[in-house]
Amino acid sequence: MAGHFGDKKNHIVTGSSPVTTQVPHAAGIALAAKMKKQDFVTFVSFGEGSSNQGDFHEGCNFAGVHKLPVIFVCENNQYAISVPLHKQVAGKIADRALGYGFPGIQVDGSDVLEMYRVTKEARERAARGEGPTLIEMISYRLMPHSTSDDDMLYRTKEEVEQNRQKDGILKFKEYLMECGLWSEDQDRDLQERQKQEINEATKYADLAPYPKPEDTLLHVYAEGDDQ
Repeated sequence: MAGHFGDKKNHIVTGSSPVTTQVPHAAGIALAAKMKKQDFVTFVSFGEGSSNQGDFHEGCNFAGVHKLPVIFVCENNQYAISVPLHKQVAGKIADRALGYGFPGIQVDGSDVLEMYRVTKEARERAARGEGPTLIEMISYRLMPHSTSDDDMLYRTKEEVEQNRQKDGILKFKEYLMECGLWSEDQDRDLQERQKQEINEATKYADLAPYPKPEDTLLHVYAEGDDQ
């Protein structure tokens, strides 16, 4: 996922299905911002499997050379579909940033406040013109990769349940309750509201008419003289 933060707005530019193509996109968006002297920082996320693709290295190198205002966030969830981390990576992904001339930080991805602190510092650094930051957030993929993925073929239920106890949402909920900022009643109400929103959105999508065949050309070609 690539996007940028600025002018009190967050703009999601692309959700990328091909692996890692969003990393060069992010570097390009950040380059455009720097050339146009626009005040925003680009943020891009990807999995640890993506960190082994050429697009990752090319995007990071380009961003480092030109000191671009971009934050690279590697969501290291331990599995690239069925391939475990130890068969993908030797060493820390965060350490790769040194080769591109900017900082790399490894952080506990289940710690909401620490992730906020590190990302905030990376944004401030980029906004000052000091270039990119690579954040490697250590997490775990609790669910199968997809509905067709039988994850029990390459990991155990015990491993999944052990990591489920480290779920960042549960940990943050417990922290807020300890601070007196949240309660079980509030949490139950939130869950109900979220469930209702999802059900309403699903119903809306199910009842929506199919698009016209010619709609496949929308947003593909420029239209009008002012484009």
